[in-house]
Amino acid sequence: MSTRDTVRVLVVDDQPLIRAGLMALFTAAPGFEPVGEAADGAQAVTMAASTAPDVVLIDIRMPVMDGIEATRRILASVDVSAQAPRMVVLTTYDLDEYVYRALEAGAAGFLLKDTPPERILAAVRTVVEGDILVSPSITRRLIEAHALQHRAGEARAALPDLEQLTPRETDVLRLVGNGLSNPEIADRFVLSEDTVKTHVKRIMAKLGLSSRAQAVVVAYESGLIVATPDRRRGAPRGA
Repeated sequence: MSTRDTVRVLVVDDQPLIRAGLMALFTAAPGFEPVGEAADGAQAVTMAASTAPDVVLIDIRMPVMDGIEATRRILASVDVSAQAPRMVVLTTYDLDEYVYRALEAGAAGFLLKDTPPERILAAVRTVVEGDILVSPSITRRLIEAHALQHRAGEARAALPDLEQLTPRETDVLRLVGNGLSNPEIADRFVLSEDTVKTHVKRIMAKLGLSSRAQAVVVAYESGLIVATPDRRRGAPRGA
């Protein structure tokens, strides 16, 4: 979470009208400070380094460098002692084929471009607190659909070794992957919410993860959670 009084936001989109609308939204809203705007991923990487935003709202399809590669580079460039910005993908469809890859790259979640302004503000606040954007069930179903395709034979990067986790941490990761919030996990295990937060932090540190959404990806990709036919029938469809 940011230690500043305001949430610093970098807006990245190749469409001028969308950038202008988001910049105006964050300028007018109390508690937010738009620190800049970029029209492509390469500009975003440069601006993220110079402006130190708390949150980067980034489009996927852009010229020069797409949002997925920019997400990887921005997160990889952050010093280990510094707080990495929360990367939030902007997309037109909730099942955009690139959203899963963005989450895998370390994005903290995604927002549809037609999301109402008040929900965008609330979502950015949510992600600064360390949660996944949008409802965990939607993000989980999206991840399930693509994880199944990956396990069916597509090449993917090596997964973190889950054996380095304690049994309790493995149980917590499984519940994170199932979309449970920290309070829900605390209730399930009869723990304090602070204890659950500590477990999640340790899981992410041990596995080299940069976001809670990425932890969900790992839970499915590793086979810790197995998507069932009943779950797949509930997957949302892109319009």
